[in-house]
Amino acid sequence: MFLAKNAPIASAWNTWSDRPGEFTFLPLGVRLAPVLYSAKAERATTIRAPDEIRFGHHGLAGERVDFETRFAETRLAFTYEKPDPFTLRGEWAVREAGEWGLRHWVTLCLSAEGGSAVQYDARTGIAVVEVDFRFVALAASDLPVLGTGHESVAALVEDFDRNGYFDKSTRASVAPLIALRFNLEMTPRLRFAAAVADSRDLAIAHAQAALAQEIGQAPALHTGRHAGALDAVRDVIGWNTVYDPHNRRPVTAASRIWGLGDAVWFNDQCFAGLMAGLIDPALGRHNFELAMTSATPQGNIACLVNPKDAWVDRTQAPHGSFMAWMIYQRSGDRAFLVDVFEPLARNQLWWRNHRDPDGRGLVSCGTSDWGDGMYRGTAFGARNETGMDNSPTHDEARYDPETRTLSLLDVGLNSALALDAEMLARIAAELGRTKEATSFAVLAETTRALIRTELWDEARGLFANRQRDGGFVRSVSPTSFFPLLCGAADGSQVERLLAHLSDPDMFGGPLPLPNVSRDDPAYPEQIYWRGRIWPNVNYLVWQALRRSQCHAQASELAERSYALFEQSWTERRWCGENYGAETGEIDDMPGNDPFYTWGAMLPLMAVGEIMDVNPWDGWELMNDGQPVHLGPLASPAGPVSVEVADGRLTLRASGGALLFATDYQGRLAHVCVEDAVVSVTFAQGSTTPVTFRLGREASARLVLARLGDQEIEAWLEDGCAVAEFASVEAGARLDWHLAPARYSWPRPGPAEPARAPAPEAVRVRSWRPPAR
Repeated sequence: MFLAKNAPIASAWNTWSDRPGEFTFLPLGVRLAPVLYSAKAERATTIRAPDEIRFGHHGLAGERVDFETRFAETRLAFTYEKPDPFTLRGEWAVREAGEWGLRHWVTLCLSAEGGSAVQYDARTGIAVVEVDFRFVALAASDLPVLGTGHESVAALVEDFDRNGYFDKSTRASVAPLIALRFNLEMTPRLRFAAAVADSRDLAIAHAQAALAQEIGQAPALHTGRHAGALDAVRDVIGWNTVYDPHNRRPVTAASRIWGLGDAVWFNDQCFAGLMAGLIDPALGRHNFELAMTSATPQGNIACLVNPKDAWVDRTQAPHGSFMAWMIYQRSGDRAFLVDVFEPLARNQLWWRNHRDPDGRGLVSCGTSDWGDGMYRGTAFGARNETGMDNSPTHDEARYDPETRTLSLLDVGLNSALALDAEMLARIAAELGRTKEATSFAVLAETTRALIRTELWDEARGLFANRQRDGGFVRSVSPTSFFPLLCGAADGSQVERLLAHLSDPDMFGGPLPLPNVSRDDPAYPEQIYWRGRIWPNVNYLVWQALRRSQCHAQASELAERSYALFEQSWTERRWCGENYGAETGEIDDMPGNDPFYTWGAMLPLMAVGEIMDVNPWDGWELMNDGQPVHLGPLASPAGPVSVEVADGRLTLRASGGALLFATDYQGRLAHVCVEDAVVSVTFAQGSTTPVTFRLGREASARLVLARLGDQEIEAWLEDGCAVAEFASVEAGARLDWHLAPARYSWPRPGPAEPARAPAPEAVRVRSWRPPAR
C-alpha cells in the first residue's frame, strides 16, 4: 500500500512515487498524475525519467516543485506549489510546440489507493474522491474536453495507445481513476488545484480558491559566488526523496531513476543524511537512521539491503561516524547521537575483529561466512567493502578463502577506519561515555601511526595499497590522500602528496579527480571506477585538504568540481553518479545514472567554501570579498543566511535579525552563536583595520568583550555593539560574553529617542542584573 498515516503533514503532498510528475497525498494515498499523449508519436506517457523530463526546483517538503517535459518534440513547463499543507496548486504552459496543439493532450488523473471511487461532475469539471472520511477535490481553470474513467494510470495509457485522443467511449462520472483530458490548442496554459478537507463542499471550495492565485517565482537559495550550489543540493535531495512502499517509509534514495527507493547502501544513506540536513535537519536525521537499520546481529552495518538481497556478509568503508558528527555539529541534536552511537561503535569493532587476519592493526576488505548475499565468498564481493568495486587498485589482490579477506591493506579503507574511531571518541565523550571515548581515541591514534609508517611508499612519495606480505601495488587512486582526512600524514608527507594533486600525469588536469592516476594502464578504460570521477571521493579529498590546512588547494578542488558539475547541470539538470575524466560527461559511457544523490556532493563542496560545519574548524564562514547570498540553511544557531556585499560579511537568523557583521576578509573558524557567547576565530591575520558589529539582541545583553586574553572596547551604533581593531593575528579569537537572555540593558522607551553614539568608545565591563 502506498500509504503513510504518520507522514509529516508539511510534506504530505509530494512527488513520492516512481513517476516523477505525480504528486501523492501520502496519508490518504491519493494521487494526482499527469499523462501526456501525442498523435504524432501515437502513444501516451506518464513522463519517464530521464528522457522526458528536465528536473527543476524541488523543495524538500514539496512546497515548490517545477520541471519541464519534452515529449514528441513538444516542451511543457509544469509548476506546483503548496499554499498550505493540504492544498496543492499547479499549472502547465507550452514552451515549444512539436505538433498542432489539438493533437497533443495533457490529462490530469485523480485516484486513490485501494480503488476508492472518484466522482466526476461534467458540469463543473471537478473530480472528488473520499478516503477515510476525508475528501480530495481536483479543479481546473478551464473545463476539460472529456472526463473519462479507468481502472488505473496504466489502463488510461493503454486506452490512449489503442484508441488515440478522438474517442469518447470511456466517458464516466464514477471510476477508480478519473482522467480530466485537455488539449494544448484549447488550453496551452492551465491552472489546476487539489485540496484535502473534511467535507466535499470544503474540499471543492478550497481547490477553487487556490485557482484564483497565481504561482509566483521561487526565491533562490544561493546567488553570487558559486551561485546555485545550495539550490542544486536541495533539488537533488528533493527529487530523490521518495516513498518506499515495501518498508512503508520515506527515503532519500540513491536514485529515483534507477528505482532504488527500497535499497539502502550504508554510505549512500549517510551522505544523503548529511546533505538533507543542510536544509531539513529532520529529514537528514531520518535518512541517517535508515542506514542504521541495516546493522546486523554480527556487528557490521550491511553494505546493501533491499527486498531482493541483503549483503550482510560485508559492509562499506566506515564513513558513518564522520557524517554523524557533522550532522550533530550542525543540528545540536544530542538524541541523534544517542540513537546512532551503538550501531556505529559495533561496526568499528567488527572491522577490527573480522578483517585483520594477522592482528597487525590494519584491515583488509572481505566477505564473511553468513547470509546469502550475491557475490558472497568471492573476491568481487570482498571488493564491495571499499565501495570501489572494479578499481584497478585491487587488481593485484588475492582472495584468501580461509580468512575470507583480500591480501591487500587498503589505504582508503584504513584511513576511513581511523577517522571513524576518532569521531566515535568525540561522540562518546559528548555522551559522557568516558571509557569508550578513551578506547576509541587510542584506536584512532594507533591506526594513524600504522598508516603513516606501513602504507607510505617513500619511493613514490605517496600512500598506497600494499600486500600484507609484501610490497605496494602499482595502481593508486585519490584514496592516497585519505590519510590527510584522518590526520595520519606528517608534514613532509603532506608536502609530497600535494605534488601529485597537481601533476597532470597523476591527478592534475582540468577535470578533477580521476579515480585512478592518469598514467595508469586502466585509466583509458573510463569504466566505472577505472578512471572516472566520483563526487563522493572528491568531497572526502576536499575535507582531507581542509583538515591539513591546505585551504588554497581545497578551494581550487571545490571550484573545479563545481565547474564539472555545472557542465551537465546547467543545460540538462543532470547530476551524475560519476563523470568522464576526459569529457566531464555523465553519459559518455553507458550504465551511469544521470541523477544520483551523491552527485550533489560536488555542489556541497561549493556551499562549504562559503559556510561549512566540520570537525576540524567547527562552524566556518568565508569572506573573500566576492558578493554572495546563501540561505536559509541549517547551522549550529538554527536556520541562518549568509551575505557578502561591499566587502562585508553579514550573518542573519531566519527571521532576518542580525547576528553579526564584519568587514574582515578571510575565513572565520569556530563560529559560536549561543545564549551566553558570540565568538569567532580569525583564521588568517589581517594588517588592515577590522570592524565587527554585534546584533541588537546580543548587544542588549553584552557583559564583556575580549580579543584573545585582552579586554576590548566597544560602542553602540543603532543598538549594536561595535568594535574595531587596527589588525588581527592569525588564530586570534574574539569573544562577546552575554548575560542570560532574561536580562538586558534598558532600551529607550517610546518617549525617549535613542541617543547618538558617544564619540569615544565605551568599555564594556561589569554587569549585574537589574533590581527586581
